[in-house]
Amino acid sequence: MIRIFVLCALLISGIFSCQPKDNTNKPEYTLRFGHLANEQNIWHLAALKFAAEVFQRSEGRILVKVYPNEQLGKEMDMITGILGGSMDLMLTAESLENWSLPLAIMCATPYAIRDSDHLQKVAGGPIGKEIEEHIISISGLKPIAWFERGARNLTTNVPVRHPDDLKNLTIRVPNVSLFVATWSGLGAKPTPMSFSEVFTALQQSTIHGQENPLALIRNAGLYEVQKYVNLTEHVKGWAYIVMGNKKFESMPPDLQTIILESAAIMQEYEHGLYLKQEELDAQFLKDKGMEFIEVDKKAFTELAGKAVMEHFTEEQQRMYRRVQEVE
Repeated sequence: MIRIFVLCALLISGIFSCQPKDNTNKPEYTLRFGHLANEQNIWHLAALKFAAEVFQRSEGRILVKVYPNEQLGKEMDMITGILGGSMDLMLTAESLENWSLPLAIMCATPYAIRDSDHLQKVAGGPIGKEIEEHIISISGLKPIAWFERGARNLTTNVPVRHPDDLKNLTIRVPNVSLFVATWSGLGAKPTPMSFSEVFTALQQSTIHGQENPLALIRNAGLYEVQKYVNLTEHVKGWAYIVMGNKKFESMPPDLQTIILESAAIMQEYEHGLYLKQEELDAQFLKDKGMEFIEVDKKAFTELAGKAVMEHFTEEQQRMYRRVQEVE
Protein backbone atom coordinates (compact mmCIF):
# COMPACT_ATOMS: atom_id res chain seq x y z
CA MET A 1 0.00 0.00 0.00
CA ILE A 2 2.89 2.35 0.81
CA ARG A 3 4.37 1.59 -2.63
CA ILE A 4 1.11 2.59 -4.29
CA PHE A 5 0.89 5.87 -2.35
CA VAL A 6 4.49 6.69 -3.29
CA LEU A 7 3.76 5.98 -6.97
CA CYS A 8 0.69 8.18 -6.76
CA ALA A 9 2.65 11.02 -5.15
CA LEU A 10 5.42 10.81 -7.74
CA LEU A 11 2.99 10.88 -10.63
CA ILE A 12 1.05 13.81 -9.23
CA SER A 13 4.23 15.77 -8.46
CA GLY A 14 5.45 15.01 -11.98
CA ILE A 15 2.33 16.52 -13.46
CA PHE A 16 2.45 19.69 -11.43
CA SER A 17 6.21 20.19 -11.74
CA CYS A 18 5.92 20.52 -15.51
CA GLN A 19 2.87 22.81 -15.53
CA PRO A 20 3.31 26.41 -16.70
CA LYS A 21 4.57 28.83 -14.04
CA ASP A 22 2.56 31.81 -15.28
CA ASN A 23 -0.52 32.71 -17.27
CA THR A 24 1.36 33.35 -20.53
CA ASN A 25 1.39 29.66 -21.41
CA LYS A 26 -2.10 28.43 -20.55
CA PRO A 27 -3.10 25.03 -21.93
CA GLU A 28 -4.82 25.12 -25.29
CA TYR A 29 -6.86 22.07 -24.29
CA THR A 30 -8.03 20.89 -20.88
CA LEU A 31 -9.31 17.30 -20.99
CA ARG A 32 -11.45 15.75 -18.25
CA PHE A 33 -10.73 12.04 -17.66
CA GLY A 34 -13.16 10.10 -15.43
CA HIS A 35 -13.27 6.54 -14.12
CA LEU A 36 -14.96 4.50 -11.38
CA ALA A 37 -11.92 3.21 -9.41
CA ASN A 38 -10.35 4.88 -6.37
CA GLU A 39 -6.98 6.62 -6.08
CA GLN A 40 -5.10 3.44 -5.12
CA ASN A 41 -6.27 1.45 -8.13
CA ILE A 42 -3.77 0.85 -10.92
CA TRP A 43 -6.28 2.34 -13.40
CA HIS A 44 -5.95 5.65 -11.60
CA LEU A 45 -2.16 5.44 -11.53
CA ALA A 46 -2.18 4.72 -15.25
CA ALA A 47 -4.48 7.69 -15.89
CA LEU A 48 -2.08 9.93 -13.97
CA LYS A 49 0.79 8.56 -16.05
CA PHE A 50 -1.13 9.47 -19.21
CA ALA A 51 -1.79 12.99 -17.88
CA ALA A 52 1.90 13.50 -17.09
CA GLU A 53 3.04 12.19 -20.50
CA VAL A 54 0.55 14.33 -22.40
CA PHE A 55 1.46 17.49 -20.51
CA GLN A 56 5.18 16.97 -20.91
CA ARG A 57 5.11 15.93 -24.57
CA SER A 58 2.79 18.79 -25.53
CA GLU A 59 4.90 21.28 -23.56
CA GLY A 60 1.86 22.35 -21.60
CA ARG A 61 -0.52 22.69 -24.52
CA ILE A 62 -2.72 19.86 -23.18
CA LEU A 63 -3.71 19.48 -19.54
CA VAL A 64 -5.49 16.27 -18.50
CA LYS A 65 -7.45 16.37 -15.25
CA VAL A 66 -8.21 12.93 -13.77
CA TYR A 67 -11.39 12.31 -11.74
CA PRO A 68 -11.60 8.93 -9.92
CA ASN A 69 -14.45 7.46 -7.83
CA GLU A 70 -17.25 8.29 -10.31
CA GLN A 71 -16.74 11.99 -9.56
CA LEU A 72 -17.97 12.82 -13.06
CA GLY A 73 -20.92 10.45 -12.76
CA LYS A 74 -21.66 6.79 -13.14
CA GLU A 75 -20.34 4.97 -16.20
CA MET A 76 -23.37 5.60 -18.41
CA ASP A 77 -23.42 9.25 -17.29
CA MET A 78 -19.79 9.64 -18.29
CA ILE A 79 -20.41 8.17 -21.74
CA THR A 80 -23.26 10.65 -22.17
CA GLY A 81 -20.93 13.38 -20.93
CA ILE A 82 -18.30 12.60 -23.54
CA LEU A 83 -20.86 12.54 -26.33
CA GLY A 84 -22.31 15.81 -25.03
CA GLY A 85 -18.90 17.48 -24.69
CA SER A 86 -18.88 18.00 -20.91
CA MET A 87 -15.96 15.60 -20.46
CA ASP A 88 -13.42 13.99 -22.75
CA LEU A 89 -11.99 10.64 -21.63
CA MET A 90 -13.12 7.66 -19.59
CA LEU A 91 -12.47 4.01 -18.92
CA THR A 92 -15.27 1.69 -20.03
CA ALA A 93 -15.95 -1.86 -21.19
CA GLU A 94 -19.11 -3.94 -21.27
CA SER A 95 -21.38 -0.93 -20.72
CA LEU A 96 -20.70 0.03 -24.33
CA GLU A 97 -23.21 -2.65 -25.28
CA ASN A 98 -25.95 -0.28 -24.11
CA TRP A 99 -25.02 2.13 -26.93
CA SER A 100 -25.96 -0.24 -29.75
CA LEU A 101 -22.43 -1.61 -29.88
CA PRO A 102 -23.01 -5.37 -30.10
CA LEU A 103 -19.38 -6.25 -30.82
CA ALA A 104 -18.03 -4.23 -27.88
CA ILE A 105 -19.40 -6.83 -25.46
CA MET A 106 -16.64 -9.22 -26.59
CA CYS A 107 -14.29 -7.46 -24.16
CA ALA A 108 -16.33 -8.92 -21.28
CA THR A 109 -18.05 -12.04 -22.60
CA PRO A 110 -18.09 -14.93 -20.10
CA TYR A 111 -15.58 -17.67 -20.87
CA ALA A 112 -14.65 -16.21 -24.28
CA ILE A 113 -10.99 -15.57 -23.35
CA ARG A 114 -8.84 -18.46 -22.14
CA ASP A 115 -5.85 -16.66 -20.63
CA SER A 116 -3.66 -13.55 -20.80
CA ASP A 117 -1.86 -14.66 -23.97
CA HIS A 118 -5.16 -15.30 -25.74
CA LEU A 119 -6.45 -11.90 -24.59
CA GLN A 120 -3.37 -10.08 -25.94
CA LYS A 121 -3.85 -11.73 -29.34
CA VAL A 122 -7.55 -10.86 -29.48
CA ALA A 123 -7.56 -7.31 -28.09
CA GLY A 124 -4.25 -6.39 -29.71
CA GLY A 125 -4.88 -8.18 -33.01
CA PRO A 126 -7.19 -7.88 -36.04
CA ILE A 127 -10.33 -8.65 -34.04
CA GLY A 128 -9.47 -5.92 -31.55
CA LYS A 129 -8.96 -3.39 -34.36
CA GLU A 130 -12.27 -4.42 -35.89
CA ILE A 131 -14.06 -3.87 -32.58
CA GLU A 132 -12.39 -0.46 -32.15
CA GLU A 133 -13.52 0.65 -35.61
CA HIS A 134 -16.99 -0.60 -34.77
CA ILE A 135 -17.04 1.55 -31.61
CA ILE A 136 -15.86 4.67 -33.46
CA SER A 137 -18.27 4.34 -36.37
CA ILE A 138 -21.39 3.75 -34.26
CA SER A 139 -20.85 5.61 -30.99
CA GLY A 140 -18.52 8.52 -31.70
CA LEU A 141 -16.16 7.24 -29.00
CA LYS A 142 -12.55 6.61 -29.98
CA PRO A 143 -10.61 3.87 -28.15
CA ILE A 144 -7.07 5.14 -27.62
CA ALA A 145 -5.79 2.29 -25.41
CA TRP A 146 -6.96 -0.83 -23.61
CA PHE A 147 -6.18 -2.38 -20.24
CA GLU A 148 -6.13 -6.08 -19.46
CA ARG A 149 -8.47 -6.72 -16.56
CA GLY A 150 -8.09 -9.27 -13.83
CA ALA A 151 -10.51 -12.17 -14.02
CA ARG A 152 -13.94 -11.41 -12.58
CA ASN A 153 -14.73 -13.57 -9.56
CA LEU A 154 -17.87 -13.96 -7.50
CA THR A 155 -17.84 -12.86 -3.84
CA THR A 156 -20.46 -14.05 -1.35
CA ASN A 157 -21.03 -14.83 2.31
CA VAL A 158 -21.70 -18.49 1.58
CA PRO A 159 -19.32 -20.71 -0.40
CA VAL A 160 -20.30 -21.29 -4.03
CA ARG A 161 -18.75 -24.34 -5.66
CA HIS A 162 -21.37 -25.22 -8.23
CA PRO A 163 -24.09 -23.23 -10.05
CA ASP A 164 -26.64 -25.06 -7.89
CA ASP A 165 -25.30 -23.07 -4.92
CA LEU A 166 -26.50 -19.83 -6.54
CA LYS A 167 -30.17 -20.60 -5.98
CA ASN A 168 -31.92 -17.71 -4.16
CA LEU A 169 -28.76 -15.56 -4.19
CA THR A 170 -29.20 -11.98 -5.40
CA ILE A 171 -26.02 -10.98 -7.25
CA ARG A 172 -25.13 -7.45 -8.26
CA VAL A 173 -24.06 -7.10 -11.89
CA PRO A 174 -23.22 -4.08 -14.06
CA ASN A 175 -26.05 -2.62 -16.10
CA VAL A 176 -25.33 -4.98 -18.99
CA SER A 177 -27.97 -7.29 -20.45
CA LEU A 178 -25.46 -10.09 -21.15
CA PHE A 179 -24.46 -10.22 -17.48
CA VAL A 180 -28.09 -10.37 -16.42
CA ALA A 181 -28.77 -13.19 -18.89
CA THR A 182 -25.64 -15.13 -17.90
CA TRP A 183 -26.23 -15.04 -14.15
CA SER A 184 -29.90 -15.89 -14.66
CA GLY A 185 -28.77 -18.87 -16.71
CA LEU A 186 -26.46 -19.89 -13.88
CA GLY A 187 -29.36 -19.88 -11.43
CA ALA A 188 -28.81 -16.63 -9.53
CA LYS A 189 -31.01 -13.54 -9.25
CA PRO A 190 -28.93 -10.81 -10.93
CA THR A 191 -29.69 -7.15 -10.23
CA PRO A 192 -27.98 -4.27 -12.11
CA MET A 193 -26.48 -1.65 -9.80
CA SER A 194 -23.89 1.10 -9.91
CA PHE A 195 -20.53 0.02 -8.47
CA SER A 196 -20.54 2.91 -6.00
CA GLU A 197 -23.69 1.46 -4.38
CA VAL A 198 -22.37 -2.10 -3.96
CA PHE A 199 -20.70 -1.83 -0.53
CA THR A 200 -23.80 -0.43 1.16
CA ALA A 201 -26.09 -2.91 -0.56
CA LEU A 202 -23.92 -5.81 0.66
CA GLN A 203 -23.72 -4.33 4.13
CA GLN A 204 -27.52 -4.07 4.30
CA SER A 205 -28.00 -7.51 2.67
CA THR A 206 -29.98 -5.96 -0.16
CA ILE A 207 -27.78 -8.15 -2.33
CA HIS A 208 -25.90 -11.31 -1.36
CA GLY A 209 -22.90 -11.09 -3.64
CA GLN A 210 -21.19 -9.35 -6.53
CA GLU A 211 -18.60 -10.17 -9.19
CA ASN A 212 -15.49 -8.17 -10.04
CA PRO A 213 -11.71 -8.43 -10.46
CA LEU A 214 -9.66 -8.78 -7.29
CA ALA A 215 -8.37 -5.22 -7.58
CA LEU A 216 -11.84 -3.69 -7.36
CA ILE A 217 -12.84 -6.10 -4.59
CA ARG A 218 -9.83 -4.91 -2.62
CA ASN A 219 -10.01 -1.20 -3.42
CA ALA A 220 -13.73 -1.01 -2.63
CA GLY A 221 -13.16 -2.68 0.76
CA LEU A 222 -15.59 -5.48 -0.04
CA TYR A 223 -13.58 -7.83 2.21
CA GLU A 224 -15.31 -6.05 5.09
CA VAL A 225 -18.74 -7.30 4.00
CA GLN A 226 -17.94 -10.53 2.07
CA LYS A 227 -16.37 -13.78 3.28
CA TYR A 228 -15.65 -15.78 0.13
CA VAL A 229 -13.95 -15.26 -3.23
CA ASN A 230 -15.41 -17.98 -5.42
CA LEU A 231 -12.92 -18.51 -8.26
CA THR A 232 -15.38 -18.54 -11.13
CA GLU A 233 -13.01 -16.50 -13.33
CA HIS A 234 -16.00 -16.13 -15.61
CA VAL A 235 -14.70 -13.10 -17.47
CA LYS A 236 -11.13 -12.51 -18.55
CA GLY A 237 -11.37 -9.37 -20.55
CA TRP A 238 -10.20 -5.87 -21.22
CA ALA A 239 -11.40 -2.30 -20.80
CA TYR A 240 -11.07 0.61 -23.22
CA ILE A 241 -9.90 4.13 -22.59
CA VAL A 242 -12.10 6.12 -24.93
CA MET A 243 -12.07 9.74 -26.03
CA GLY A 244 -14.74 11.68 -27.84
CA ASN A 245 -13.88 11.26 -31.51
CA LYS A 246 -15.09 14.78 -32.38
CA LYS A 247 -12.79 16.28 -29.74
CA PHE A 248 -9.88 14.14 -30.94
CA GLU A 249 -10.37 15.11 -34.58
CA SER A 250 -10.72 18.81 -33.64
CA MET A 251 -7.18 18.83 -32.29
CA PRO A 252 -4.14 19.61 -34.48
CA PRO A 253 -2.40 16.54 -35.97
CA ASP A 254 0.67 16.98 -33.78
CA LEU A 255 -1.44 16.92 -30.63
CA GLN A 256 -3.40 13.91 -31.89
CA THR A 257 -0.08 12.11 -32.24
CA ILE A 258 0.89 13.08 -28.69
CA ILE A 259 -2.44 11.75 -27.36
CA LEU A 260 -1.94 8.39 -29.07
CA GLU A 261 1.74 8.09 -28.12
CA SER A 262 0.93 8.89 -24.50
CA ALA A 263 -1.95 6.40 -24.56
CA ALA A 264 0.42 3.66 -25.76
CA ILE A 265 2.79 4.46 -22.89
CA MET A 266 -0.15 4.41 -20.45
CA GLN A 267 -1.25 1.00 -21.74
CA GLU A 268 2.22 -0.51 -21.30
CA TYR A 269 2.60 1.11 -17.88
CA GLU A 270 -0.76 -0.22 -16.66
CA HIS A 271 0.05 -3.72 -17.90
CA GLY A 272 3.25 -3.78 -15.86
CA LEU A 273 1.35 -2.71 -12.74
CA TYR A 274 -1.38 -5.26 -13.44
CA LEU A 275 1.03 -8.21 -13.59
CA LYS A 276 2.43 -7.36 -10.17
CA GLN A 277 -0.83 -6.33 -8.58
CA GLU A 278 -2.85 -9.52 -9.20
CA GLU A 279 -0.78 -11.58 -6.76
CA LEU A 280 -0.64 -8.75 -4.23
CA ASP A 281 -4.41 -8.33 -4.30
CA ALA A 282 -5.05 -12.05 -3.80
CA GLN A 283 -2.73 -12.18 -0.81
CA PHE A 284 -4.18 -8.98 0.63
CA LEU A 285 -7.72 -10.39 0.52
CA LYS A 286 -6.56 -13.64 2.12
CA ASP A 287 -4.81 -11.67 4.87
CA LYS A 288 -8.07 -9.82 5.47
CA GLY A 289 -9.80 -13.14 6.10
CA MET A 290 -11.42 -13.91 2.77
CA GLU A 291 -11.43 -17.58 1.80
CA PHE A 292 -10.78 -18.53 -1.82
CA ILE A 293 -13.09 -21.28 -3.08
CA GLU A 294 -12.38 -23.53 -6.08
CA VAL A 295 -15.48 -23.99 -8.22
CA ASP A 296 -16.69 -26.57 -10.71
CA LYS A 297 -15.40 -24.61 -13.70
CA LYS A 298 -16.82 -27.08 -16.22
CA ALA A 299 -20.34 -26.69 -14.86
CA PHE A 300 -20.06 -22.88 -14.84
CA THR A 301 -18.59 -22.81 -18.36
CA GLU A 302 -21.29 -25.02 -19.85
CA LEU A 303 -24.23 -23.14 -18.34
CA ALA A 304 -22.74 -19.70 -18.98
CA GLY A 305 -21.86 -20.62 -22.58
CA LYS A 306 -25.42 -21.74 -23.23
CA ALA A 307 -26.81 -18.50 -21.77
CA VAL A 308 -24.40 -16.41 -23.85
CA MET A 309 -25.32 -18.11 -27.13
CA GLU A 310 -29.05 -17.79 -26.40
CA HIS A 311 -28.62 -14.09 -25.64
CA PHE A 312 -26.37 -13.20 -28.58
CA THR A 313 -27.48 -12.13 -32.03
CA GLU A 314 -26.15 -14.05 -35.04
CA GLU A 315 -23.53 -11.32 -35.57
CA GLN A 316 -22.34 -11.64 -31.97
CA GLN A 317 -22.33 -15.44 -32.16
CA ARG A 318 -20.04 -15.29 -35.20
CA MET A 319 -17.65 -12.93 -33.43
CA TYR A 320 -17.77 -15.07 -30.28
CA ARG A 321 -16.66 -18.11 -32.30
CA ARG A 322 -13.92 -16.09 -34.03
CA VAL A 323 -12.57 -15.01 -30.62
CA GLN A 324 -12.54 -18.57 -29.36
CA GLU A 325 -10.75 -19.77 -32.51
CA VAL A 326 -7.79 -17.41 -32.06
CA GLU A 327 -4.70 -19.48 -31.24
